[in-house]
Amino acid sequence: MEKLPTHHKDQEDATSSPLPSSELTPLVSTKSSSSTNNDARLSLFLFLEAQTTAGLRYESFTILLILLSVLTFIIGSLFLPQYNTNSTIADKCGSICDAVWFGNYPDNALQGLGIGSTSLVEMFIVGIFTIDYLLRFYTADLIHDKYKGIMGRFKFVCSFFSLVDLASTVPFYVDSFLLPDTDLAASNFLRMFRLLRMLKMEGRYDLALGMIDDVLYEQRGVLGTALFVGMTVWGVMSSFFYLAERKNVDMIYCLNSWCEDVDTSLCRIDEFGFVDCTEAGCPPTSSDGGQEVVCWNVYQSIVLSSFWTLMELFGEFPLVDQHSMWGKVLGTITAVFACAVFALPVGIFASGFEAQIARRRMERESGGSSPMIVKGGGDEEDETGWEIVEVVGDISTTRGKVYNFLHLQNTASSKMFEIFMNVLIVFSSLTFMLSTMNNLSPRWQLLLGWFQFSSVAVFTCEYLLHMYSAGENPKFRGKGLLLYATSFYRAVDLVSILPYWLTVLSWLFVGGSLAPGSVFLLMRLMRFEKYTKAFTSFDDVLRDNMDVLAMTGFSALLLWIFFSSLLYLTERDSLDKDMANYYKSVPHSMWITLLNLSGECPLAHYSGYGKIILGFISVFATAIFGVPIGLLGAGFEELVTEEEDDDNDESSDAANVLAPTSSSSIGDGLQTACYQFVNGIGSNTAMRFELSIYALIVATAIIGVIQTVAGYDDFFSWLEWVAVSVFTIEYVLRFIGCGADPEYSGLSFKRMRYIFSFYSMIDLLAIVPFYIALATPTSWVDRHDEYFRMLRLLRLLKLDKYIPSITLVDDVVRLKKNVLTVSCFAAVTLWVIFAGLMYVAEYQDFSMEIDNLPLYGCVDGCTMSVRFRDYFSSFPLTGIHLTGDFPMVEYGGMGRVILFFIVIAAVGVTSIPSGVIASGFADIVQSKTKKGPTAKGSAAGDDWFDIKYRELEGQSPPSSSFGPTVDRLQFAVKHYLDGALDESSGKIVRTTFSIIGRFFFMLLIVSNIVVVVLESIPEIDKYVGNDQGNWFDVFEFWSVLFFTIDYALRLFSAKKSREALFSPWVYAFTFFGIVDMLSILPWYVQLILSKSGYLNGDEAKVFRIFRIFRVLQLDDFVVAFSKLDNVFRASKDVLKATGLMAVIIWVGSSALFFIFEQNNPNFRTCNASVPLTGTLDKPGCYDFESTQECNDYYPDMCSQSAFTNMPNTMFYVAVFLGGDWGFVDFTWPGKLVCMFLCVAGIALYSIPVGTLFDSFGAVIGLGEDEEEEDEETSPKS
Repeated sequence: MEKLPTHHKDQEDATSSPLPSSELTPLVSTKSSSSTNNDARLSLFLFLEAQTTAGLRYESFTILLILLSVLTFIIGSLFLPQYNTNSTIADKCGSICDAVWFGNYPDNALQGLGIGSTSLVEMFIVGIFTIDYLLRFYTADLIHDKYKGIMGRFKFVCSFFSLVDLASTVPFYVDSFLLPDTDLAASNFLRMFRLLRMLKMEGRYDLALGMIDDVLYEQRGVLGTALFVGMTVWGVMSSFFYLAERKNVDMIYCLNSWCEDVDTSLCRIDEFGFVDCTEAGCPPTSSDGGQEVVCWNVYQSIVLSSFWTLMELFGEFPLVDQHSMWGKVLGTITAVFACAVFALPVGIFASGFEAQIARRRMERESGGSSPMIVKGGGDEEDETGWEIVEVVGDISTTRGKVYNFLHLQNTASSKMFEIFMNVLIVFSSLTFMLSTMNNLSPRWQLLLGWFQFSSVAVFTCEYLLHMYSAGENPKFRGKGLLLYATSFYRAVDLVSILPYWLTVLSWLFVGGSLAPGSVFLLMRLMRFEKYTKAFTSFDDVLRDNMDVLAMTGFSALLLWIFFSSLLYLTERDSLDKDMANYYKSVPHSMWITLLNLSGECPLAHYSGYGKIILGFISVFATAIFGVPIGLLGAGFEELVTEEEDDDNDESSDAANVLAPTSSSSIGDGLQTACYQFVNGIGSNTAMRFELSIYALIVATAIIGVIQTVAGYDDFFSWLEWVAVSVFTIEYVLRFIGCGADPEYSGLSFKRMRYIFSFYSMIDLLAIVPFYIALATPTSWVDRHDEYFRMLRLLRLLKLDKYIPSITLVDDVVRLKKNVLTVSCFAAVTLWVIFAGLMYVAEYQDFSMEIDNLPLYGCVDGCTMSVRFRDYFSSFPLTGIHLTGDFPMVEYGGMGRVILFFIVIAAVGVTSIPSGVIASGFADIVQSKTKKGPTAKGSAAGDDWFDIKYRELEGQSPPSSSFGPTVDRLQFAVKHYLDGALDESSGKIVRTTFSIIGRFFFMLLIVSNIVVVVLESIPEIDKYVGNDQGNWFDVFEFWSVLFFTIDYALRLFSAKKSREALFSPWVYAFTFFGIVDMLSILPWYVQLILSKSGYLNGDEAKVFRIFRIFRVLQLDDFVVAFSKLDNVFRASKDVLKATGLMAVIIWVGSSALFFIFEQNNPNFRTCNASVPLTGTLDKPGCYDFESTQECNDYYPDMCSQSAFTNMPNTMFYVAVFLGGDWGFVDFTWPGKLVCMFLCVAGIALYSIPVGTLFDSFGAVIGLGEDEEEEDEETSPKS
């Protein structure tokens, strides 16, 4: 008999206690009775648990059945004509085919059985699994003693894997025998649960799904706190978005099965939130439920708002161009701040998985498993993986001479040939890129074609010579030649030339384009790998992480298939035609679900069940699905990072950037005085002048942004006169004082050097255009004044002197130069190659229609072929995808396959340079702001309150000036509200009355939150009404009364509360004091305004929404938000520098997008009466240079959907920097800005978010223990 594997943590006597077991790793109990431990039942048990050779084969057979079952369900969804209306294969599976494989229809060849729609495959699989389940039920007591007897078997039936088995078999019998005439669509889907049977093999195939309970348990403390923070932010932001958008007609959505192309400006929204679009051509909607709702505002209630807010909190803005002004303000706040807070639970969940994986790997390695074999660190190896052995070819033979020339490269001519080949690789790649341009003349096309042909001919000859001469090395003879042919460089050579020759043959005999084969020439860029050793590290990464990748990758695959099938069922019958089209089959569903699992939400209008599923995917599944992708990227980064002894020296040298500027100066008295004055040195007046300059910079930047809004052109224009005058004076003083600047010490032409210095150029660009426009009122500069006003924003760069940020970039590059060199090569190479592949896949894709793109020459019936019309158009779009964002989903089959590899592998690798820059920046700043050790007992982010709180430890509260009676009353109130500390046990003790009161207030808080949500639902709101004295008003009155009493009692007892530092004033301004005030103040304000006649019933609802802040009072039960100020203080040093960097990138990129895109016709819409294109006599919508010119010709008929002013643009750019590209069809200057943000901008902008994440973990982690209250009850009166 084979010995069963055991998983002991501690060695125990097998005869005294059962072996440790679980449902995942069932083991035979050694305490089983002799009657059950007979040979037949034990042999059967061992067979079922794959503990025998035959059992292992049976396990493989069941895996095959599971995969067959899943595949038949997935493929079968393609053969449903009612969903796949435009498919050429939907009706190809006839009655017999359906009866054998899929069972889609009850009238197939098995109709005579009378059991509804089924198939032979499904009947066979269900039969096997039914027998399997019955046998497992029969031997359940051998798994564990707890499964003995009738009650034990009942426990077995209720176990996880038993329920999985039942869920995947019982619906078949219900559907076939109990309800044969009904269509239980979900019964077929339930076979997906068979995938979970894989979890039974955890001992051999460890899955990430099996770690969920471990992760939740280990992260329970900080995860619970983070979840409370995330849920609270979600609820509050959902409420505010509801307020901002509930009357926004742009947010009205109509089912396109009822009415298409609705002009929502003609719709009306009543006081309760019901939408009427009858004037727009839609059927009327009855609010009493008599008529199906056709149109509604997607933010018409907090419940609906919560879905869209959830997407935005994850960085996805599917309705980015439809928000109102206040919606955009909230969206900006969400993108800049709220996303960082809301991402905490998901980040903690994902990091918990990674920690769990690392721990299990260490346990396996410490358990004696063979260590990983890692390349490097030993003898040098060649491209085949063999140790390099110096072999010199026989110079008396041709093969030997060729070998020495190509392999050894030990002569000047061979080195020149290497340079020639490298140059040819670059030029052949450029040739392919240029050849994709449609506006090239035939002569240029012919020239490029011949150059490409010649290049490939040379590459082919080189490849053949390499293969011919390789045999000179004994290791490459015989079978070794095959290994050499499959080595990295030779594989790159073959892949780059073979497709070209195949397409040439196809072109000669069939015709067509050479582009599909020519694109593979870009693969030869990987030949530069020999100088960086980047891609050859991938095999090391894969080998080092193979066990983890197999584990997490298979779990990710299960999630992908499972959720794809689930969303297919919920959305295939959607009344929204676009949604139904993307979910018409499981393979189609898998494309969108892949993007959902990677953190994207390109589609929006899901059904109710679809929204719930998508919310679950966003919160949990993305954390698991992203683990293997993150592991690839992290493993690659770890491998290419080199340890250098002089790194610390470089870091310390760079640290001097933040050192205070020396106050010593050179030069005469006037120069020194001017220098010290403008640099805030020597006097309080000089310091105030310097600070006033910084304040003026910020003020003029804000005014410059506001002045781009129509109607605010002259907003605070007088301040610009003052600012230019002050900046001019400052510049003159700096010019005079530069002779005393130590930076120019010992240099000649000091003033000339200053004029051309970085900050001098900023000053000149910010003030000189003002004087030119003033002196020449009709000049070109004056006519383009709105553009030159944007130069004021350059003054923000001067803040770098006060808080160094931009000037640290060169230090970051120097600190991380090694890993940046390697990772940038890998990222750029992948970018170039995938851009070419996407071009080839999409340049002839006419399958799906997209918006008009007049800038690209398409005004109607546009497709993806317009976006990917040439290689250079494909490049920025591919860059957006490589950042992990997928704003475009209208791809053909080949495009989706390429994007699958981008999601799985390329995103992780191409994000490494951005991550390296971000981490390097944080390291530089932190190394310059290190402080000494903190005081004993202190924590990260402590401020004066925390210090004072520790000082009061052990001190008695002050006595009341009103005598001992008030003292006793204050103590009694304090004990009622917060309990009393039992000195002997150190626990908080509460009276029964205190416990009841605490429970009552928690219930009251939750009830208020629920009422706020219910009141926002139009049907409930209309039923209750908006008249004064309605049920909501009564409930609010009593709630405010109790909250007011509670607030007054807390103020009264603050003299005896150490948490209030024994002061009512301190309590009033603590987090809890402010929250208590916010929970009651809006009601009193509403009452005053209502009595004064300034509010009606609907407007009063705005104030009632502020009750949502009462959720923060739950922080008294789960401490979280009261720690946020500590989080900000703990990271303030990095936040100051990186925050300024983020602001500069945000504002600067916004200014550039505004300048380049404000008149982009791709974002222009016109009234239906305006032709899209016109004639010389009557121009069309897209014929004007600017939207203003269009409106001058067609008054108020033309509008720009985006980038209309700086505030509008800043909202969109905040979304872009959060990683969501709501717009992609930019002008070429806009595409360059887009590519900058893809490469570096997003990484630098995200540093403050990462800093907050780290600080939150530190602060909450330190405070975990003290926030857990063990409370006991005591019968005190």
